[in-house]
Formats: sequence, structure tokens, C-alpha cells
Amino acid sequence: MTKRLFLAACALIAMHMLQAQTARQLTVSLSDDGKANIVGYLPTHPTGMAVVGCPGGGYRTLSMKNEGHDWSDYFNRQGIAYFVLTYRMPNGDRTIPMGDAEQAIRTVRDSAAVWGINPYNVGIMGFSAGGHLASTVSTHSSFDARPNFSILFYPVISMNERESHKGSCVNFLGTDGQKDARLVKTFSNQHAVRAHLTPPAIILTANDDRVVPPVTNGVAYYTAMRRAGNDCALYVYPTGGHGFGFKTTFGYHDQMLNDLTTWLQHHRGPKPGALRVACIGNSITDGYGIDMAEQQGYPAQLQRLLGSSYHVRNFGVSSRTLLNKGDHPYQQEEAWRAALAFRPDIVLIKLGTNDSKPENWQYHQDFASDLQQMIDALKANGHAPRIVLCTPIPAFKPTWNISDSVIVNGITPIINKVAKKNKLQVIDLHTLYVADGDKMLSDGIHPDAKGCRRMAEIIAEALRAKQ
Repeated sequence: MTKRLFLAACALIAMHMLQAQTARQLTVSLSDDGKANIVGYLPTHPTGMAVVGCPGGGYRTLSMKNEGHDWSDYFNRQGIAYFVLTYRMPNGDRTIPMGDAEQAIRTVRDSAAVWGINPYNVGIMGFSAGGHLASTVSTHSSFDARPNFSILFYPVISMNERESHKGSCVNFLGTDGQKDARLVKTFSNQHAVRAHLTPPAIILTANDDRVVPPVTNGVAYYTAMRRAGNDCALYVYPTGGHGFGFKTTFGYHDQMLNDLTTWLQHHRGPKPGALRVACIGNSITDGYGIDMAEQQGYPAQLQRLLGSSYHVRNFGVSSRTLLNKGDHPYQQEEAWRAALAFRPDIVLIKLGTNDSKPENWQYHQDFASDLQQMIDALKANGHAPRIVLCTPIPAFKPTWNISDSVIVNGITPIINKVAKKNKLQVIDLHTLYVADGDKMLSDGIHPDAKGCRRMAEIIAEALRAKQ
């Protein structure tokens, strides 16, 4: 009898502990018609991480249990806030579910302080067509609605009905939309992946999925992410078909949860209150020629040197000029808009290398005013960042008509003059890097991984010296 009472008491304690993982449940409406909402499960011991879940259903219905509410305890036990999204069906109008998902991300971020969430650690999870919605928001949405990471279960990625789930394609784009090759390609999200801007992702699918072919969907997204040098993981289980979600009957259920848990533990996001550092620049910042530049480029190496008190983001775009009349102006790029929306505490501007080309330097009289325009936009961003101007590193070879003489005698003096006018710090990378010509790619313009490390060391030391 005593043993039975003891076992019963243990069961009650275990049940209480299970229930205690969720401290609060809430529902928030997202649309005027009341048809879109999020149901939130807030954990007892929040870590600051949050996930917005998008159930699947072919953009025709929603699998709210297996791909929705059943996941709440799994996330809450890890201290992760979880929100199940009820999104409205597109019926050919893709802006409807996209708007609902974007509003969900914005709502979670807007309420972050109240709900114990780090607004820079909000992810999205999607299943099947919900995976397409999650990947669409991850690749197409503006910075304020773009998640910080993506969890994609057997996702629809392609909108080409011949290589994807036909119902999802037709329902999302509409019958007429399916006839528009440009539109089909635009929302086949493997084509929308961008270096640094598309958030890290984990993809989980089954090899025998005959509803959403893995190779032309999940694997295609992984391939695009890997080519862009972005952080991405791919798990393909031998069997399981389509729609396994949280079903315990899925043969690899426990392994899948362990895989996802391990990935989440390695993607905990920035430390709350970390100083946000925006690295603005051209291909040298972007990490041209370096495999996995998201991990080996100078901004990534700067992050490792500065530590967890800083949150460093790479906003570099190859071939870009500071000059607005240049062949590829930086201030016309999505990366520039994203850098402003990031609301950085520190901004590193390292532009000018491509401006030294004769076809661009013919507009040299605008260099100072275009740089001032960039500075003014950063100052007018509702935040007062510390702006640091970096001179270009040496051009050790005249590849692509890049001129080191113009960098030294034309661009650097203007940078120094504008910095003096605005009382900004200058990091003279040209002088400090001049002895590191052995740390360059064969083009003599771009640093290799060791050169990026050297750049990061110079910049980290200069930032610390002016604290």
C-alpha cells in the first residue's frame, strides 16, 4: 500500500511539473475580421527565445494539432515561448497569409518585454505549406517582420507545381499566378535566399515523402543556403512520409526531437542587451571568395573577438559603391534598409574600393555628400549610433580597374574630412593592413580567411580603445 501511495505521489508531482512548464496561455487577434490570431504558450522559465508556428494544410486548411498545439510543451520545457498561428487562406491572394505571418512576428517582438522574449531571437516554424509560408517570410519580408531563424518541416519551397505540391502552388498564387513564370520563380524560395539576410534554418524531412518531393523543395532550399554561405542544417530521415509533425508514431520521432533540440541549443541568439554592430560594406565585408563567409568573413570573426556583449551583423554586398551614381550604389540595396532597421548601436562603414574604378570615380565630387547622406540617415534613424568610418584596405593588384592610388590620394582624404566634420572615429585599415599582402586571395583585392581575421583584430582593438 505504501509503495502504491509513493508511486501515486510521484505521478502527481510529475504531472504538476509537466503542467508547470507553461506559465501562461493567451490569444491575440491579428486581423480586423478576427480570423487570424496567435495562441501563445509562455514558459515558466523563459530563455528569451520564441517560435511562431505555421501549421500546414496546402493553403486550404490548417493542421492545428499535430503541426500546431502539440508542440507547446516541447518548446516550453526548454524555456522557449511558442505561438501557434492561425493564418487566413490565400485563395490566390498570397498577401493574406504573408501579412498574417508578418503581423505575428511583429506582435511577438512588440510585446517582447512583457512576455520575457528577446526581440532579436524570434524564429518561425512551418510544416508543408506552412513551411512555404515560413520560408517566404524568411526571404521576402522586410527586416522588422523577418524571423531570426527558421524551422522547416517537409516544406513546400517551390511554386512550380510540376516539382512541388500542386494544391499549395495553385492556392497560394492562384490559377492565373501559376501561368506567370516570373511570379512562380519569385516565390519559389530557393531563388530568394540572400547571403547574410536570410536567417539560419533547419530543415527536417523524410526521404520517402511523395507529397512534397524533398529534392526539389527542402533540399533545394538547403542548397541555396549553402551556396550563399548561410547557416543551414538538413535532416533527411529514411522513412516517415509526409506530415509526421509531432506524431509519436513517426519512427524517428525521438531522434527528430533530439536533432531539433541540439540545433536550438546552438542557436540561442544574442545576449539580451548586447550592443548591436552593423558592418556595412562591399565584397570585402560580404566575404567574397571565402567559403562559408557567414562564419569566416571579417564580421563573423569580429563577433568572436568581441564576445557575447556584442551582436555583430554582416550587411555587406559585393560590387557596391558608396557613390550613388556608381554602377552599383549601396544605398539602393535591401541590405542598407535592413541595416537601418537593425537600429545598430555601432556602425562600421567600409566602402570606397569599387568607387576607385575610373567609371565610378568620375563622380568623385559626390563622394563626400553621398557619405554624409549615409551618416545623416543613420543619425535620423530614431537611434544615436556610434558611427565609425574605415578606410579601404590596400588594393595590392589593379584587378577590375580598382586603383590603390585613388584610394590613397582621393578617397581616404575625403573620409578623413567627413569624419572630422562629424566628429567620427576613423580606422585606417589601409595603413594598418598594408603589411598583410600575404593574406589575400589571388586577385589582390579580397582578403582570405586569415586576412579577415586580421581585419577583425584591427577593428576590435580600435573599438575597445575608444570605449
